[in-house]
Amino acid sequence: MTMLLQGALRPLRLLQGLPGPAAGVPLRAASTGLLYPEHIPTSLLQKALLAAGSAGMALYNPYRHDMVAVLGETTGCRALEVLRDKMKGDPEGAQILQERPRISLSTLDLGKLQSLPGGSLGREYLHFLDVNRVSPDTRAPTRFVDDEELAYVIQRYREVHDMLHTLLGMPTNILGEIVVKWFEAVQTGLPMCILGALFGPIRLSAQPLRVLVSDLIPWAVQNGRRAPCVLNLYYERRWEQPLTSLREELGITDPPCIPRA
Repeated sequence: MTMLLQGALRPLRLLQGLPGPAAGVPLRAASTGLLYPEHIPTSLLQKALLAAGSAGMALYNPYRHDMVAVLGETTGCRALEVLRDKMKGDPEGAQILQERPRISLSTLDLGKLQSLPGGSLGREYLHFLDVNRVSPDTRAPTRFVDDEELAYVIQRYREVHDMLHTLLGMPTNILGEIVVKWFEAVQTGLPMCILGALFGPIRLSAQPLRVLVSDLIPWAVQNGRRAPCVLNLYYERRWEQPLTSLREELGITDPPCIPRA
């Protein structure tokens, strides 16, 4: 039994000391026998233990993005297959799957984004990164998905997360993150997003919780249902598009006011 547990927990030890994501390189099959460069093969038992451990850590500390990432990879296979099929059935989504673009500081032309008109998607995205002091390079690389195409789908989901904040007009405080998680839960069906949406409000005080339940969750769910799959947007080719125009295209209405959480 001890040997079984040691073998099952080996992927957790492998996480320590691994290099960060090669964010400028598309996910493709590796020549090392792995499915893609960062791939860590795991059994069903290992995935179950990783899912349980990462869920506990993520609920205890929602800012443990590494644990949130592991949870998404070990529980989201079916949802990722559905998302992949949606992308394949859409011309823009199929092109994304074919070309495998990545969003990182090494792939973004920050000078070009800065030169775009105010109100454009690219300029507003850059403004979001500056104001909230976040970087696209903080997204963890995919490791535990045993299909290289699905591995790219979840990597793409992570890398457009800040784009969704921009689209929805949501800050990065806990209330804004919960609203985005509700939108993502409806859009993607990923168990990780559903858990975050359901358990995230536990840390809120009474007033923000009332606003969340009465205004923000209904708004996020309604817009998540109405909008087409947001993974089918080739954001990098829409930088010049006015954000208001993109919201109209997707059927996303103006966000409610966000109180300080």
